[in-house]
Amino acid sequence: MREILAKIGDKWSILTIMMLSGGTRRFSELQRGIEGISQRMLTLTLRGLERDGLVTREVFPTIPPRVEYTLTPLGRSLQQPVIALGQWVVANLPEIDTARRRFDAAAEDRGGN
Repeated sequence: MREILAKIGDKWSILTIMMLSGGTRRFSELQRGIEGISQRMLTLTLRGLERDGLVTREVFPTIPPRVEYTLTPLGRSLQQPVIALGQWVVANLPEIDTARRRFDAAAEDRGGN
């Protein structure tokens, strides 16, 4: 259970699932839409999601090859929880930022311990 939660719960998997919630996407669309993700990390994330049965990868025999990624029914079952988590982050980010600043200031006052 821990292994699955760790994989599904990592930021790149969550952001990838959120992007694919909007429908089928090509690799380049995903990379443009997920700020800060490297090509290698996106590849690893998609492979992991595909291995776990959350994403399908379809290769079209064109030149250049076209590859599309889609959430499977199992992956779609994660949409609501992932979207809810994203909405929670957006709604609570100001409070989290305030708490972090307060914590960092207190740690600085204690001499960085």
